Amino acid sequence: MFFSKAINEVIAQRYSCRTYDGQPIEPETRKKLEAFLASQTAGRFGTPLRLELLAVSAEERDALRGLGTYGIIRRPTGFLVGALGLGAHNMEEFGYALEHAVLLATDLGLGTCWLGGTFTRSSFAARIGLRADESMPAISAVGNIADKRSFVDQLMRKGARSSTRLPWEQLFFDGRFGAPLAREQAGAYATPLEMLRLAPSASNKQPWRVVREGARWHFYLQRTPGYGQIRVGHLRVGDLQRVDLGIAMCHWELTARELSLGGDWAFEEPAIQKPDEWAVYVATWK
Repeated sequence: MFFSKAINEVIAQRYSCRTYDGQPIEPETRKKLEAFLASQTAGRFGTPLRLELLAVSAEERDALRGLGTYGIIRRPTGFLVGALGLGAHNMEEFGYALEHAVLLATDLGLGTCWLGGTFTRSSFAARIGLRADESMPAISAVGNIADKRSFVDQLMRKGARSSTRLPWEQLFFDGRFGAPLAREQAGAYATPLEMLRLAPSASNKQPWRVVREGARWHFYLQRTPGYGQIRVGHLRVGDLQRVDLGIAMCHWELTARELSLGGDWAFEEPAIQKPDEWAVYVATWK
């Protein structure tokens, strides 16, 4: 999918918008967004996928109040939702696919906000016809951005530290964990790494870690202990940190492609010592 501006500009433009003007999305904009969603029939690694734009209803507004993830979403026009089948990398594929849609919506001038949780028994799942063999670990609010953020929106953004990111030395390493990769050492890959660093993540945990090994870039998930066991009411939150890795992989690949940096994903875990039991190998860009 081609964007109207450089992908690094789109990524820098995206933020978690919680206050919308409630007005319908302009028909031509909606048409472009829906055409992209309809074209996404498989995840990045081939898992069956469906993405849709759902118009907001009173029931969805009520459902949001109980999610307990990103706070109150005011007057959204709709939601970007998706259903993904079973697969070894399906959570990462979901994050990749929905973030691609989020970035397109951003490029089209719309606001978005990721909402993580369990939607299997929700009205969102019912409207998309979620099957027993499908997952819907997250959705995104979407709509026209309000002229002024609500007070609650400002508090939520400050509380979630949405405008902060971990520094390079805590995220990117050279050869092994514990050996920070300097920006100047990254060469042409400094921009994809920075765009990855700016990716959104559940509770702003930023669980991605990358270790360079020659021409290979190994992606790891640094899990937050106990995070996958969080419950919202009687529902268990999905594996959002794997979804976060998919979002990061989307930022990396879209930026690398735009810069004509050749490569593709592989699943070949290297013999690199992990820092602790919570570090999990995910994929390699080579």
